[in-house]
Amino acid sequence: MTVSRTICLGFLAVIAVGTILLMMPFSTSSGTWNDPIVALFTSTSAVCVTGLSVVDPGSYFSFWGELWIVLLAQIGGLGYMTTTTFLILLIGRRFDLRQKIAIQQALDRPGMSGSTQIIRSIIATTLIFEITGIFLLLPAFVPDYGWQQGLWLAIFHSVNAWNNAGFSLFKDNLIGYQSSVLVVLTITGLIIFGGIGYQVILETYFWIRDRIRNRQEKLLFSLDFKVALSTTIVLLILGTIAFFFVEIRNPETFANLNFTDKILVAWFQSVTPRTAGFNTIDIGKMTTAGLFITIALMFIGASPGGTGGGIKTTTLRVLTSCTKAILQGKEEVLLYERKIAVSLVLKAVGVLIGSVGTVIISTILIALTDPKLEFIQILFEVVSAFATVGLSTGITGTVSTAAKLILIATMYVGRVGILLLMSAMLGDPRPSRIHYPEENLLVG
Repeated sequence: MTVSRTICLGFLAVIAVGTILLMMPFSTSSGTWNDPIVALFTSTSAVCVTGLSVVDPGSYFSFWGELWIVLLAQIGGLGYMTTTTFLILLIGRRFDLRQKIAIQQALDRPGMSGSTQIIRSIIATTLIFEITGIFLLLPAFVPDYGWQQGLWLAIFHSVNAWNNAGFSLFKDNLIGYQSSVLVVLTITGLIIFGGIGYQVILETYFWIRDRIRNRQEKLLFSLDFKVALSTTIVLLILGTIAFFFVEIRNPETFANLNFTDKILVAWFQSVTPRTAGFNTIDIGKMTTAGLFITIALMFIGASPGGTGGGIKTTTLRVLTSCTKAILQGKEEVLLYERKIAVSLVLKAVGVLIGSVGTVIISTILIALTDPKLEFIQILFEVVSAFATVGLSTGITGTVSTAAKLILIATMYVGRVGILLLMSAMLGDPRPSRIHYPEENLLVG
């Protein structure tokens, strides 16, 4: 039982428990036993913080069913090992070297030191942002639904936004609040901070603390901070501009909105593929160009250490830096005057190839099971599932049972990570002392 197998089986165990809970009669609004496929799909989507749903969560599930979805999304957002370690700390037990290694791999950290402190920081950060989101959403929901329902709506959407899950209790998702500056900025803020990674948030906190205390020594930001923050900002700006100009003449999305609402919707649509799943426009009525831009943003996803999916912003920067180095005739990959290790370059290539392979296989299988669907719809759904986004063109509830099972598997692979899953299946690599001769090969 290797560390990677422990993490993969841990996610499966949480999904199984969630499926059983969602199947119970008290979890559905009708009071009857839930369809096992619906329960399994919803549980997987919540644990994998995706947000895809084959039913309308707000009308299909009872309060208890909605509560299970929130708890599963919270566990999935934190990660199996983070949640387990936090529970161990709560009961006062100390965790051993094996658990420290598991935390290191789960959070993709370079070392094992300070594991207890980092877990406590993650939990504290999560609670601070989610509670802040709840208070900010109350003025928007309470006037429309009263204190009891408004408070629950604020809790549900704040937790889902921070964990990049994308479940909504409204039938039209957040389309009814597309003009609300408070809702749009609160939800997008939670999505961005939840997906950018705890390392970035903690370093930002330390920088602000030092500035307040007027400390003379300067905080040296890590390479992770620089890459994740700069890439996120660039993608958000470019995405907003791209959606604004691509959809501005589409009468089904942007054309009938005033200028302020167009900016809000374009901004929201740029943020939500990173990888939340909320929407303030009908995704199925977007132009083909808009759908492809969304697919690209979904595939890139969030940053390491966050609650989002995709190949991650750091992987994108490593690969683009490799391309830049090749075009400039350099033999070293550089980022912010730092040399990137060959092992990281190989890891980035492995993530890209594995991710593309998973998307291709899933798309082909669903095209075979549901041949009546359009290619763009299938590709969009598969990428949304793999990148744990939750956006859909509206076909999730209409696909066949076989396609739903394929999407379930795709969501699981996207959440645990393709490299971690392969390591769990094949076992940890063994070091070798054998070195083979080098030879040139025609490439490109």
